Amino acid sequence: MEIIIMIMQISWLIKCPFLYVPNIIVNSCALCYIPTVDSVSQNKGEESGITAEAGKEKPLSECRRCGTCCKKGGPSFHRADKALIEKGVIHSKYLYTIRQGEMAYDNVRQCLEPVRSDIIKLKGKGESWTCILFDEKQNECTIYENRPIECRALKCWDTKALEDLYAHKRLKREDLIADIEGLWSIIKDHQARCNYETIQKLAIAINSGRGGKARQKLSEIIRFDIEIRKLVVSRGGLDPEMLDFLFGRPLKQTLKNFGLKM
Repeated sequence: MEIIIMIMQISWLIKCPFLYVPNIIVNSCALCYIPTVDSVSQNKGEESGITAEAGKEKPLSECRRCGTCCKKGGPSFHRADKALIEKGVIHSKYLYTIRQGEMAYDNVRQCLEPVRSDIIKLKGKGESWTCILFDEKQNECTIYENRPIECRALKCWDTKALEDLYAHKRLKREDLIADIEGLWSIIKDHQARCNYETIQKLAIAINSGRGGKARQKLSEIIRFDIEIRKLVVSRGGLDPEMLDFLFGRPLKQTLKNFGLKM
């Protein structure tokens, strides 16, 4: 009941500038800490730096704005990017959150591991990894002059600057919405009830054949995750496209990374 009351109290949030954008259907891109930073030499022609002369490779020394990086996934956000979201340059509807403890692939360490804190990322476009803010027809970023810090740091011919940056001073949901009374309390409650540390322990029990009570407990967590999303939309008036940012992606999507099939 307490949660329902809080949800009803935050119905005004649909008028909050950085929490509202026109309807647009997008899907989250694949799990990753940072955009894939493979060299553009994987591609042919101008994008790879291969010249027409004898097929020799020409070393890259500056960005050619070929769009290859943008097509491999959107960036993660850092505190330096906070104003981009608060001022509406990048709308919260375009974001999704990899929650603390969620399994995600670290492109630098080359392994799947639980993340240490929230990672807020840009969604992909449609079913692809292509950043939602990349204009494929014009082959350009729609906010290039205001692009996030990871995009500015990324040099496909030398990824050291991005590797040094990517795990530092990450932007978290708390940085953006902790001052919004009611909403942040709901998000904290969801994080506590659906925390991945507990889920990981339950997954270990289930995968080891001790799944009776563990499976029941996990089902309760999944049901809560589903119902809280429904409530903030039906009672709070929040746009469904914001749910992956506010609560992370649905557990039904992320549990596979714990070796579970639901």
